[in-house]
Amino acid sequence: MSIPLLVRIKYKTDMNIEDKIPDLVWTKELNCGITVCDGFGNIIYMNEKAIQLKHGDLTGKNIFECHNPNSCRIIRHLLEKGGQHIYTIEKNGIHKLLYQSAWKEKGIIQGLCEIMVELSEPIPHFIR
Repeated sequence: MSIPLLVRIKYKTDMNIEDKIPDLVWTKELNCGITVCDGFGNIIYMNEKAIQLKHGDLTGKNIFECHNPNSCRIIRHLLEKGGQHIYTIEKNGIHKLLYQSAWKEKGIIQGLCEIMVELSEPIPHFIR
């Protein structure tokens, strides 16, 4: 069961990324963007590819400042209820797959993780 967003905001505490996600070394040079935010939407981690794909290091900024109202609604839902949101976009001729999922600790939603993958054209599809 997740704690409602407004309750988490009321009792906000500082988050130390090393305490929450102790070993991120393997993600640093991974060939997909990984962005992690806390339960309030504050970006607490970006790997090198995410920094490149998002045009700079947004660590410390709030994810709600970087999205349109419809995206903010989806993000709020994920932070309150959990779940995932998967979609593709095309920006400047580059296709990307985005996977957003709430991350939990002991069953309680702690924030959101976004994985962004640049897609090759065409994308192979296999039925197995």
